[in-house]
Amino acid sequence: MQLVRQKEQFVTKRLAVRGRAGAVRTRTGRGRGLRSALCALLVATVAAGCASGDSGGDVERRPAGPAAGQQAEQGAAGALAAYSEKLARAQAARVAAARRWGLAKTPLPAPPPPAVKPSITTREGFSAGPGLPPVFTTVPTKDKVVFLTIDDGAEKDPELLRMMTELSIPYSAFLSDYLVREDYPYFKKMQDRGVTLHNHTLNHRYMPALSYAQQHREICGQQDTIEKRYGKRPTLFRPPYGNYNADTLRAAQSCGVKAVPLWAAEAFPDHMEWREWDRDLHPGDIVLTHFRGRGDWKGTMPDMIRRVMKTITDKGYAVAKLEDYL
Repeated sequence: MQLVRQKEQFVTKRLAVRGRAGAVRTRTGRGRGLRSALCALLVATVAAGCASGDSGGDVERRPAGPAAGQQAEQGAAGALAAYSEKLARAQAARVAAARRWGLAKTPLPAPPPPAVKPSITTREGFSAGPGLPPVFTTVPTKDKVVFLTIDDGAEKDPELLRMMTELSIPYSAFLSDYLVREDYPYFKKMQDRGVTLHNHTLNHRYMPALSYAQQHREICGQQDTIEKRYGKRPTLFRPPYGNYNADTLRAAQSCGVKAVPLWAAEAFPDHMEWREWDRDLHPGDIVLTHFRGRGDWKGTMPDMIRRVMKTITDKGYAVAKLEDYL
């Protein structure tokens, strides 16, 4: 602070000289104004010395840096460049994975999740009472995305886990305990890769044929099982075969279910099946498939993924994560 003290002494001497020369005026408004101005000068000088970072000794003269606005612009540009580079690396990895897994085309990247999730209502022609979880086949969105969902849990193919991870294709699993219990750890690995596990009942029974109490046990029992095994209670429920009644929805709601997504299209290793009359995809469509292998299909689960991704990509769609929109 040596420079600061020298500045203080200089200003003090000036103050004393002017004080003697205008002793009479110090009682007037002008004298008080002059003294206030000099005091302000002293404070500003001391503050400037402290702000310079002087710690005793010669002050280092540094060139003035860029303005705050320029720094902010440079920081934003750097962040954007880093983000672009990250996207480029991810896309390059996906291109390599698509070749490795024999896909006809590289899957298209999904857009960022919506800032505000869309409002979900029951599809026209599907029954659901007031206040009950909505039943739907398509999520309302203008994004050119579809959602891949896989049901039950019969086939536990480790190749599916590797394939979907390397391709970065999101999907949601709707699990039935009578099949999953054969290998709970398989679906824990799936969850650890970012897949959300949802409810498809304990025993995959036809819901409308059951009493309310029986349906409650099937749905809420699976809620409890998934929470116990995987640490999170599902918010989505899909009734087996897509069949339900008012008791199904009331039972589901009673144990925490918020929505009942069905499907607009179904994928197999050798073909697609469509709910809509135009046999086509639409923004927000939910695509159903199953955990199956050669014992039930003409192909494996990777074969099914190759087929469904060819259809989705050829039509210009990306696969997005269902939970980002619900």
